[in-house]
Amino acid sequence: MRVLVIHQNFPGQFAHLVRTWSQRPGWDVRGLGRDTAPGLPGFNALTRYKPTRAVRSNQHAYLRQIEDATLHGQATARAMLAMRQTGFVPDVIVAHPGWGETLYAKDVFPDSRLVHLCEWYYSAEGADVGFDPEFPVSFDTRARIRTWNALHALNLTHCDVAVAPTQWQKSRHPDIFHPKVRVHHEGIATHELGPDPDATVTTPSGVVLGGGDIDRPVLTYVARNLEPYRGFHVFMRVLERIQRIDPRCHALIVGGDEVSYGQRPPATGSAKSGRSGSWREHMLSQVNLDPTRTHFMGRLPREQYLRVLQVSNAHVYLTYPFVLSWSLLEAMACGTPIVASDTAPVREVLRDGENARLVDFFNADAIADAAIETMHSESANVVWRMQAMADAQDYGLSNGLGGYDALLGLAPRHETTAPPAFDLVGSF
Repeated sequence: MRVLVIHQNFPGQFAHLVRTWSQRPGWDVRGLGRDTAPGLPGFNALTRYKPTRAVRSNQHAYLRQIEDATLHGQATARAMLAMRQTGFVPDVIVAHPGWGETLYAKDVFPDSRLVHLCEWYYSAEGADVGFDPEFPVSFDTRARIRTWNALHALNLTHCDVAVAPTQWQKSRHPDIFHPKVRVHHEGIATHELGPDPDATVTTPSGVVLGGGDIDRPVLTYVARNLEPYRGFHVFMRVLERIQRIDPRCHALIVGGDEVSYGQRPPATGSAKSGRSGSWREHMLSQVNLDPTRTHFMGRLPREQYLRVLQVSNAHVYLTYPFVLSWSLLEAMACGTPIVASDTAPVREVLRDGENARLVDFFNADAIADAAIETMHSESANVVWRMQAMADAQDYGLSNGLGGYDALLGLAPRHETTAPPAFDLVGSF
């Protein structure tokens, strides 16, 4: 079996799949990722690509994503043409197509089965955009989003099968494509996760916290970046209320200061010198927190991040109706007490009073009260923590691998279509 795995940030969600497939006898697994991709330790079959230029500054705002996708697709096509010249023709291509990498994959490898991980299809209604009244949607935004979907419609049109991690994410795609979209999560390393009563975390200021320290209960929040899409602005208001009520509580906040989704915070300073800072800076200017009990951890190596989950007495997970975070499933697998927003797709994995507490995303007071009760009700939380750990096993790596194996479970294909008459010379 010959498999090509494509991800801008290789390996992205495909790390376990690549490790497992590349170790199977008779399998030839190659990777393709951007020049900035982290790569996968021990996997040496990664080819890197780089777009020839950036999006032009004078490009129409609605078309910038399409131009960027075209540049990414062109760069990956060149890399695939080079692979083909060396004799590598994959039976299956597994890809995250969200940045345009596979736009021309079928033109290079017309007989390869193309499997797309389709995480999201934009909409101006019923999901993330327009969900939060603090960020009203303009007509310009609606028009831009409709144009952005051109890329995702193309991706769905030319792939052989698409995969969405949750039913909610599948539901966001147009009905006409639903027969092509399978629901299957890629899996998390549940076998490596679980409670650790001896775990401790040392904050940047030197404070050592452990989940068993009843005199210093630990509240946690985790996101790739601290931003409204993951409810960071609401969490900061929650934390302000909690600190007023509970003078002993410490908060561990994990995440970077970039923006993964949505808009940047308002500019600070004068109109002339103002700059758009981080949402962390913006929200710190809006709330009154005790800096000695508020610990911004930044982005952490995996082992340290998992210890944050293991010392947590209450983990707050907030999200717009959007893509489900791995961190929620990992918190479940660690047996972390969870207080989460009652939003899609959270409801697919959490049930209020059974394996977590679900609260209205916008009700900061209710979230704070639920978190305080959770932090101080260890014995009462045991049943639903155990249930969350059990439910997380459905998202283990073995299940993820099995689902993707089913998508790839074909006899190696033999070329039936004449090779495209392309070369690497010329304007392409």
